[in-house]
Amino acid sequence: MFAVDFAGVIWIFGAVVLFFFLWRVGVGMLRSMTTPLPAPPPEGELRRVNVRYRCSLCGVELRMTMAPEQDPVPPRHCMEDMDFVAPVE
Repeated sequence: MFAVDFAGVIWIFGAVVLFFFLWRVGVGMLRSMTTPLPAPPPEGELRRVNVRYRCSLCGVELRMTMAPEQDPVPPRHCMEDMDFVAPVE
């Protein structure tokens, strides 16, 4: 009869499973790069943004989450434009 080396069978099975997992991940990444970007929303519709501003005079901070454009104009506070701090993560 044949002697079955179970450790070798487990290694081969694990290699096959790992191969198919890496193959699926690679194909998924390639498909995600070829998917076109969605069309921008119509003019005047609010877009989701995550930016934070700070007043240089009094220190008030503002987090903006919706704006009519992707790069909104900084708001004014204390009669001055607020400074861009960082995107909110």
